Amino acid sequence: MAITHNHSGPCIELERSLPSEVAAISPFVDQLMLLIRKSGCVPEAEADVELALREALANAVIHGNHENPQKYVHIRCCCKRDEVSVAVKDEGRGFDINTVVDPTAPENMGSIHGRGILLMKAFMDEVRFEEGGVVVRMRKSASQAAKNNSLK
Repeated sequence: MAITHNHSGPCIELERSLPSEVAAISPFVDQLMLLIRKSGCVPEAEADVELALREALANAVIHGNHENPQKYVHIRCCCKRDEVSVAVKDEGRGFDINTVVDPTAPENMGSIHGRGILLMKAFMDEVRFEEGGVVVRMRKSASQAAKNNSLK
């Protein structure tokens, strides 16, 4: 973990690599969420970040790395004042986001796959797939979360 400074102020950064094991996801997310909660960067949106992070990691382990024990999932998290950003990178071959089926389409309702990306996009303010789909970058803003909560 490091504390860095950039044009928008201090940033608590964390970089880690996890083995491609589903069992490694929860302990890591639990630890990272403690850091995010203590930083107070997105106080009203921690549950949203946690859900999106779990989905991104599961996709990287299962679909990206195919649970290959020789491959790792790399995570970079930055907590700034009023914002958190997370990048998850797998060592797989990637995918084309434009070929992912719509999990809300009637013909896909019975499928057990395809909802992770939908959930990430629903709970984060920004979700981008880069490097041919091996990297997902997500961002959540505290001000956007506060605005969304006031509309409820």
